[in-house]
Amino acid sequence: MATTLSESRLDSAWTALKSSGRSALIPYLTAGYPSLEVSEAALRSAAEISDIIEVGVPFSDPLADGPTIQRSTFQALQKGMTLAGTLELIGRADLSVPVVVFSYLNPILHYGLERFLSDAEQLGVAGLILTDLPAGSDAGVEAAVQRSRLDLIRLIAPTTRAGRLTLAVQGAQGFVYLVARLGVTGATSSLESDLAASVERVRHATRLPIAVGFGISTPEQARVVAAIADGVVVGSALVDILGREGVTAARRFLGTLRRALDERVLA
Repeated sequence: MATTLSESRLDSAWTALKSSGRSALIPYLTAGYPSLEVSEAALRSAAEISDIIEVGVPFSDPLADGPTIQRSTFQALQKGMTLAGTLELIGRADLSVPVVVFSYLNPILHYGLERFLSDAEQLGVAGLILTDLPAGSDAGVEAAVQRSRLDLIRLIAPTTRAGRLTLAVQGAQGFVYLVARLGVTGATSSLESDLAASVERVRHATRLPIAVGFGISTPEQARVVAAIADGVVVGSALVDILGREGVTAARRFLGTLRRALDERVLA
């Protein structure tokens, strides 16, 4: 996907979505799970339905993740998946939609930050989410990512206070990822009652698009989130289906979410 040096791949995607009145469907998939071959097939299948894809880098100490993502991470690690392998996987998949790498900081520092940014840029990776890098905690790492062609995407908790929220979105790029609820990742049966208010607080702090994730697992939930936010992230529910039932079932599940989002536009 060709872009100019000054053009953000994510900005281009959001502009296209806004012009059509659509909400972004953003699936998360763990690199190398449940196997390298299935992972690659799942990424390609997801790209045919989705607008942006998050690729999770397996890490041995995934404290922010719930049991489903932890299980997928450990299985991928057992089969030899690494950050280098994740980048190779992204390169082979050659996806037609923007790719965001979702990682803890440790694997990237071990790989080498500048090396990672250079290699990711060569592959056309659009953005980076660092789950354990709060805004302002490491100015050097943040500045390096911001100078690169990867957008630095911030994770925002729903309980973030106004003053901290202003700091948290400073220097954010691509979009803001608002966590739908406190705790670790994982599918849930219901959304937080004050989610709309959380989205509004973030909108007052930034002009960037807002994607909401953590716990979204049904078309009904996706439709509700799409009515108040710009994008819907689905992870644990998708990873669980992929591991139990395979690529076809995972694609079918994403299809139900896609239809829910598109039906909202047509309604």
